[in-house]
Amino acid sequence: MTRFSDLKIVVFLLIMTVLFVLLPPLNTTPIRAILGIPMLLFLPGYALIAALFPGKKDLDGIERIALSFGLSIAVVPLIGLVLNFTPFGIRLFPVLISISVFTLIMCLITYYRRSRLPEDEVYGFNFKIIYPRTKAMFNGDTKLDKILSVILVLSIIFSVIILIYVIVSPIQGEKFTEFYILGNEGKADNYPINIESGKNSSLIVGIINHEYSPVNYTLLISLENNTLSRKYIPLKYNSTWEERTYFTPEIKGNNLKLDFLLYKENNSTAPYRDLHLWVNVT
Repeated sequence: MTRFSDLKIVVFLLIMTVLFVLLPPLNTTPIRAILGIPMLLFLPGYALIAALFPGKKDLDGIERIALSFGLSIAVVPLIGLVLNFTPFGIRLFPVLISISVFTLIMCLITYYRRSRLPEDEVYGFNFKIIYPRTKAMFNGDTKLDKILSVILVLSIIFSVIILIYVIVSPIQGEKFTEFYILGNEGKADNYPINIESGKNSSLIVGIINHEYSPVNYTLLISLENNTLSRKYIPLKYNSTWEERTYFTPEIKGNNLKLDFLLYKENNSTAPYRDLHLWVNVT
């Protein structure tokens, strides 16, 4: 292989990962997870090792691969730590772009450093020597060498398994439902406090499902325990329902309690969430 073949492979994998993570419908395929694993566990560390040790006498192929996993496991959390103290936060897009930029910068440094070395001194990744080098690593001179080699390989495999588990089975957070009402301008103020009996009034009602499963909601609006409106709202997980909801008061009075009651599934005995306003009806 040429002196830059491995860098071309790294850049190609970076581009493919970005495409399969960000672009629909590519980001719904299993290839996204397959590409994401080397993106997190191997590519950043490999690019860093290549930048630090451009010569073939610095490290051999097996050592580079082993250190690539170790440095990736160190670099990626550090990038996340830095992002945590920025306005971007630890989210998919900033993390993906940050890791990609870091890896590309390391590739550019590697390109520059290798270009300054004679052809016969530049490290070039060769698939043909991986197996014999791996075999030699496990046939070490001492029993301790063999044990350390096995521990290293098992550690890498364990890290990959843990990452796959986290991707496939993300830890669920707290289950809850957001329930809110907004004024006619779509803000949490300027609610219609003075309304007329027998005429339509309205408010914007919103529901966001964070229950990690589809939920059938029932929205009930009542004035002094007199039902004004009832609406059934099936909502998928992580979905939002927000609509202008109309109601017509039939009684008059001051400081009347206008209730917005949200029931979950078939539980009609006690509201799951409740909000209220004090209104004057003339």
